[in-house]
Amino acid sequence: MHPNLDKVNCYESTCEAAAILLGGGAQVCINESYRSVFSTQSGICFVNEDEGIASCDIIIAVGGDGTILKCSKRAARHGKPVLGINCGRLGFMASLEHTQLGKLEKLLNGDFSKSRRMMLEAKFSVQGKEKSYTALNDIIIAKSDDCKIADYKVSKKGRVISSLRADGVIFSTATGATAYSMSAGGPIIEPEMECIEFSHVCAHSLFARTMILSADSNISVSVATRDQSHVWVNIDGNNVARLTDGDTVRVTRSKYYIDIIDIAGGSFFSSVHNKLMMPLKGTEEEEAP
Repeated sequence: MHPNLDKVNCYESTCEAAAILLGGGAQVCINESYRSVFSTQSGICFVNEDEGIASCDIIIAVGGDGTILKCSKRAARHGKPVLGINCGRLGFMASLEHTQLGKLEKLLNGDFSKSRRMMLEAKFSVQGKEKSYTALNDIIIAKSDDCKIADYKVSKKGRVISSLRADGVIFSTATGATAYSMSAGGPIIEPEMECIEFSHVCAHSLFARTMILSADSNISVSVATRDQSHVWVNIDGNNVARLTDGDTVRVTRSKYYIDIIDIAGGSFFSSVHNKLMMPLKGTEEEEAP
């Protein structure tokens, strides 16, 4: 299990989930760095994180979508499915809310499905060293708060498909379509679809629109900055490198996939309905005469 104890209810949810799984005959392991936190919980074993991921059958992330994203890279490299228990706010990738832990019995009985998700890879050079990162949600190239707007030239197989001035550009998977890309005006995409969504952040253009590109697209992004400005490459919410004028980022499909476990059934569409649509519906109903 991988808990994020910064989330409200996470400690209690982790303990309850562990008790249910242990009661059903499963072995529950947690990173040894949490030994002092869960020392009073009998039956839990504490392991080195790398060894635990390599030897487990399922990774359970207790927290929010960020917790699942943090687990996703290692899970994908080891071919391990991930079950998310949401103690955060939206929790689009989580199968269960922290109030639904009784449904973990389905996990023990094998009564669940898996949603296979495509991932992306970003490659670029920093000071002559080639860098490569894997993303489950999105790859964002954007200016920092103290820098000027930048110019981006986006090409596919050497042919320019977009040339614009903007605060940034977003390349997301279908999984990441409900994250930053949606806030930037992109569409919601069924998460099992294999494609690359290309969106702009505050483009200085009347005609900038989101594009849906084929999953096998080989995309090149050239950055032009001014007056010592720079842009950041952000992978799933984390700034990983700073780029300057003339630098290029290559975005392609990753060789890795990740399986997200769905216990509740139709978790994605339930999340869209309940967490995006219902607040609006509730407001309309309250304002109706």
